[in-house]
Amino acid sequence: MVSNSGMNPGVGVDWDAASTTFDEEPDHGLRDPVVRAAWVDRLRDWLPERAGDVLDVGCGTGSLSLIASEWGHRVTGVDLSPRMIDLARAKLAGRDAVFLVGDAVAPPVGEQRFDVLISRHVLWTLPDPERVLRHWRGLLRPGGRLLLVEGVWGTLSPVGISAERMATLLRPLVPDAADLRVEPLSADAQLWGRDVDDERYAVVARF
Repeated sequence: MVSNSGMNPGVGVDWDAASTTFDEEPDHGLRDPVVRAAWVDRLRDWLPERAGDVLDVGCGTGSLSLIASEWGHRVTGVDLSPRMIDLARAKLAGRDAVFLVGDAVAPPVGEQRFDVLISRHVLWTLPDPERVLRHWRGLLRPGGRLLLVEGVWGTLSPVGISAERMATLLRPLVPDAADLRVEPLSADAQLWGRDVDDERYAVVARF
């Protein structure tokens, strides 16, 4: 749930209030067919072919959840904003999807475990990302994967988590170095609906 404007994104935003215009950002609502197709292509590579249980942490209005659901995955979405959750429930009405109001640091999923955990532009806003990653790792079944889309925004006072730091945080958690993949995303303007000059990337970690 991070704005892709040039302003400092994310922290301190009233997401209930922002929900009314959230999907107007091309990479949030995925209303532009070109932008949506770009995310579909990436997710096809990142998500397992076999349908499974997907946890979308900081799901916003559920745009990525919808794509996963369209491929047969059973989706649980979590977001701190009740209004975002309302919009996600409406967007995925009639699908095999559950949306819960809760904190990304400790998603309220009880003993349920997942095949994939997705988080886009959320981890950088949370205190102690290393601890959060360990907790998220514990929400995955053996053989599960963690999909993180993150970046660094701004030039004078940059905020975010660099790809290098993210890889450093994840390496101790990943059994084999070959199971940790970092994919640069900044050059793919179709993902964002415009050219960007900041650092954006995806990490896929397999456990």
